[in-house]
Amino acid sequence: MSDERIVRYTAEELEEKRRREGTLTDWERVAALTEEELEASIDYEEEGYPDWSIIYSNGHDQRVPTDIDADLLRWFQRQGDDYLDQISLVLRKHMSAMVRERVEAGIAAEDAAA
Repeated sequence: MSDERIVRYTAEELEEKRRREGTLTDWERVAALTEEELEASIDYEEEGYPDWSIIYSNGHDQRVPTDIDADLLRWFQRQGDDYLDQISLVLRKHMSAMVRERVEAGIAAEDAAA
């Protein structure tokens, strides 16, 4: 049995913890790094490569009126009552692939997702 202890926090709990206890990270130094310096500082052998297959939603859905080809809509509707969730999942997977390609091409992550 491992002595490892996994603890989960919400974003709000982490923010409160940072506010209360501070952090050991020199954020001014981090903010001053260029993209090249930041990329060079990552030890991928030790830390591993990011899993770009999943980009999590912020949990806020937004209704967007859009036109979808009738045959596509019928196909998704035949897949089940959660067809809107399935359409969203397909779009999210496509977005993840595009962000991954752009980041791997050297475009900053925040610009790649824009």
